[in-house]
Amino acid sequence: MPKIADLEVTPNPNARKFVLKEPITYGVAKSYESAEEAIGDELASNLFQIESVVSVFYVDNWITVTQDGSADWKDLMRSLAEPIRLAPVATQVSEEASKTATWLQTDESSLSETERAQLVQINELLDDRVRPYLQSDGGDLYVVGLEDNVLSVHYQGACGSCPSSLSGTLAGITSLVREIDPNIDVIAV
Repeated sequence: MPKIADLEVTPNPNARKFVLKEPITYGVAKSYESAEEAIGDELASNLFQIESVVSVFYVDNWITVTQDGSADWKDLMRSLAEPIRLAPVATQVSEEASKTATWLQTDESSLSETERAQLVQINELLDDRVRPYLQSDGGDLYVVGLEDNVLSVHYQGACGSCPSSLSGTLAGITSLVREIDPNIDVIAV
């Protein structure tokens, strides 16, 4: 059972990041935006049973919980702490799954060789210059696809409902991606 080491405020006023002393996954991100999506995930399902919880995102040794804005964080954090403390720590299965996990969600068979190469470059760029900052704020993003010079990304965790994700962060990502190809536009889905 993981112990909570720290609690961090995120740029999203409706999200908090719980930092744990032990990992609950090894590099495998779990992101749920509803109780229905969380079916089969005991930790996320237990968190969604708490009133006001609207999304759960976790990876490695941290969990970000987003609420609908109606709850007082002081009270809500007490309710969230119990299921978080009861979560199982990471297993060998999680470690093995992380070795095969990828951020790339696109069906690569439909992409040209140029598009595949661009996606590799884009993901490397995001890994180096974007994801560490999003993760430090309790969120993340993954690439959904690249089609007709439009890169689709999906924000997770605290970033999923944060106003700055859809303005400043998206503009920054667009600028970075245009270093690879000046004709690519980036949209959040």
